[in-house]
Amino acid sequence: MKRTCSLLVAIGLLLTASPMKSQTQTTNAAVSAARMKWKITRAAETQYLLYLPKDYTPKSRQRWPLILFLHGAGERGTNVQRVAVHGPLKMATQGKDFPFIIVAPLCPTDELWENEPLLKLLEHVEKKFAVDRNRVYLTGLSMGGYGTWRLGLAHPEKFAALVPICGGGQLIDVLLAGYGKKVNPLKALPVWAFHGAKDPVVPLEESERMIGALKKAGATETTLTVYPDAGHDSWTATYNNPEVYDWLLKHELPR
Repeated sequence: MKRTCSLLVAIGLLLTASPMKSQTQTTNAAVSAARMKWKITRAAETQYLLYLPKDYTPKSRQRWPLILFLHGAGERGTNVQRVAVHGPLKMATQGKDFPFIIVAPLCPTDELWENEPLLKLLEHVEKKFAVDRNRVYLTGLSMGGYGTWRLGLAHPEKFAALVPICGGGQLIDVLLAGYGKKVNPLKALPVWAFHGAKDPVVPLEESERMIGALKKAGATETTLTVYPDAGHDSWTATYNNPEVYDWLLKHELPR
């Protein structure tokens, strides 16, 4: 009886195993390559505010340094004048003279800063105005700080220096900037970041992480200034500091 039961169990196992083996063999399908073609046609418009130095003359041979300023989330919308609520253009409306052309685009409601429109705007401004393309600087606050990190790391060849304020970014952007290249372009990109130690909106760790990643990638000029008693508003003290503008003017792209 035991032998019969054992034989029946063995036959049952064989019957169960056989289909499984056959199924494994027959489900191996060849991997084939395919492709699809697609096309995007996009028409868009960017509003921006423009500041020109008081002695700017378009017909002169002189070329002027340019600051591209990215505002925060609170200024998004359709009213381009809100771009001057904070930052360098606020100071310009109060009578401050700058030795820069300043361009400040408006980000639409519920959107984030995207690289493509900003590059299009930069191209437009460089063609239309007397811009020194070797002295183009990028800065922004909060959401604009994130935009500064994103655009600056993706296109370090376009900017002589970055000043991201209370922002952050993706570490993958730092890693990919030098991927497959003999010389990592981030090594020569000057960055001076600012953040409030008590920021309840964007944690200080966001700036610390990005600066740390740059240093690990071999960047030779990276600085993080932390305001020990500041909350989210670390931009007022930064943009009111003349040393920031002096620092920018010390940098230019290799000719």
